[in-house]
Amino acid sequence: MNIRDNILLRVYLAFGLIVLLAVAVLVRLCDVQFVEGQKWRAMADSLSTKYINIEAARGNIYSVDGSLLATSIPEYELRMDMFAGGIQDKDVFDEKVDSLALRLSQFFKDKTSKEYSRYLRAARRDSARYLLIKRKVGYQELKMVRTFPLYNIGKYTGGLIAIQQNKRIRPFKFLAARTIGYKNENVANGVGLEGAYKEYINGESGKRLVQRIAGGVWMPVNDEAEVAPKEGADIISTIDINMQDLVQSALEKQLKLSDADHGTVILMEVGSAEVRAVANYTRVSKGVYEEKFNYAIGGSQDPGSTFKLASYMALLEDKKIDTNTMVATGDGTYRIPGHTIKDSHGGIGTVTVMKAFEQSANTAVAKLVNTHYQDNPSQFTDHLYDIHMNERLVLQIPGETKPVIKNPSFKSWNKNMTLPQMAYGYEMQITPLQMLAFYNAVANDGKYIAPIFVREIRRLGSPIEQFQARVIADRICSERTIKKLQAMLESVVTKGTGKLMGSPLYRVAGKTGTAQVADENRGYGKKVYQASFCGYFPADKPKYSIIVSINGPKNGYYGAQVAGPVFKEIADRIYASDMEMYNNIPERLVGNTTNPEAKAGESKSVKRVYNALGVKALYAARSGGVDTNNGVAYEAYNTIKGVMPNVNGMGLKDALYLLGNAGLKAKVKGSGKVISQSIPAGNRIGKGLLVQIDLQ
Repeated sequence: MNIRDNILLRVYLAFGLIVLLAVAVLVRLCDVQFVEGQKWRAMADSLSTKYINIEAARGNIYSVDGSLLATSIPEYELRMDMFAGGIQDKDVFDEKVDSLALRLSQFFKDKTSKEYSRYLRAARRDSARYLLIKRKVGYQELKMVRTFPLYNIGKYTGGLIAIQQNKRIRPFKFLAARTIGYKNENVANGVGLEGAYKEYINGESGKRLVQRIAGGVWMPVNDEAEVAPKEGADIISTIDINMQDLVQSALEKQLKLSDADHGTVILMEVGSAEVRAVANYTRVSKGVYEEKFNYAIGGSQDPGSTFKLASYMALLEDKKIDTNTMVATGDGTYRIPGHTIKDSHGGIGTVTVMKAFEQSANTAVAKLVNTHYQDNPSQFTDHLYDIHMNERLVLQIPGETKPVIKNPSFKSWNKNMTLPQMAYGYEMQITPLQMLAFYNAVANDGKYIAPIFVREIRRLGSPIEQFQARVIADRICSERTIKKLQAMLESVVTKGTGKLMGSPLYRVAGKTGTAQVADENRGYGKKVYQASFCGYFPADKPKYSIIVSINGPKNGYYGAQVAGPVFKEIADRIYASDMEMYNNIPERLVGNTTNPEAKAGESKSVKRVYNALGVKALYAARSGGVDTNNGVAYEAYNTIKGVMPNVNGMGLKDALYLLGNAGLKAKVKGSGKVISQSIPAGNRIGKGLLVQIDLQ
């Protein structure tokens, strides 16, 4: 083979290999495009674009009087695409970037215009497609920013990207904070109403298409969501914002005065069991208290003397005693094996059950319960179990602690000590709200109902679910026993330890409580007290029930001394603002009870005053008839030119006005209203005459 043929062969082989490679590439391209195309297109889409969830605006929470307790407001994160369609042209960008920088500087006041200009120009050089401009921008601010240079070119082409985020706010700040609660992304179960009704409040998330750009940043493809989020439903709570403010301020003031560790107050409407206010405060530093924990539903402790009402209920219901039964308190001690029960104020001798309850004698109730139920303690505890006091109230908000009320089957039951100690509120664990619910049942003539915090749920203004209190027991005891318990509670305030809570305007019923409680994990070694008062008002027609519980007071520890002032302040203020409570009080008239007397004078002014005071005017009609419908008489006087006017009965101002208009000179003597005039009315007069008027 000659050289020429050898060269041609090599060329043909090389060309053939190139053709084969080209065919192979073409075949592979067809395979990728048509056979595997769907797979690779889906993968490309998943890598470059995706849908993300857009959080819906959460529903509002309202108080029972329509005040807004919690709401969501839109908040925006502003970013900028430096190569959006309307500003891709370099000349357009360069012409207006300094103007934009100036407006941003003037509006946000966080950078100078030169700093903004350098920032925007550097981002342009770096081909930034998702430049951060400002976080936490309100809707009204966004509307202004959209009018700035470059951004006003077009909603989608000016480069401005607004990422909406929803911010949760409470217009009344710290009022009812624990009851309203909050939603925390790091906590599975939210707190308060926000957590309990999250399925309603959260709404339905929307969808938004985003695209991945350089740096792994995901940028929205469109300015608006592809699937709009659906707002959450609104919650109508039972909280009254004015009562909540009153309750919190009264509790905080008393906590500071007593230098206490923490405290809680609950205000509830008796008939409906709707909770009108809940306050919980914990000391965070000297004289500073904040809401850290919901003691009302989660603070379970020995209730102390407020539980005596349940003990006497059992004794009265089983007819073991009556209110006039005599009981000996001796020297104020009652000895049981292993322990001595003492009265904090010493012995009060042999007294009636009513007197023992009034004076909160521990020895009396312990002795009575131990004497009558020692051989059959289940008979006593069954009363508590029959009305479900040992069970949760099943509240509408999370966090309720299960009460601990022992019975003889408990391993910790001591046959000598447990029963008498339970009688006056020890060896058990009950939350303040659980205790209040029992007292509320007594105020409600025996009907035991679970407190509620939410009245209804609304969507777009229309109710979708409504709530009423759940009846735990139709009657906790007989009507006979209820009447006696009510009388005993009222007697505590009129004659006993609760005298400080009394009022001359309305009747109060309730019970003081002073209990030594465990100091966290250190037991009862260190004396830590809980002062409480639980009751209702007006006692003759109960409308509101209240419990006040203050733990660890340093300046005094008795219930009447520490908790009582809080109860009284709340009750007094509510009574003063509730017209329904005192409509039946007889009217007491003091001083002058006659209708107001008007001096003679210009009729329009008199009528205007009467109308403002709501007084009906009585006057003579032109027809000669007289309106006698219990009005106030006065006479309107019209002057005649050249005739002496009648100024008798007028005040000085009106008399001088008429005399001056008639051209007369007046000489005044005395004060009050005119009783005489030197020129008789009706006489002909001329200008410049002197007339004397006497006033008295």
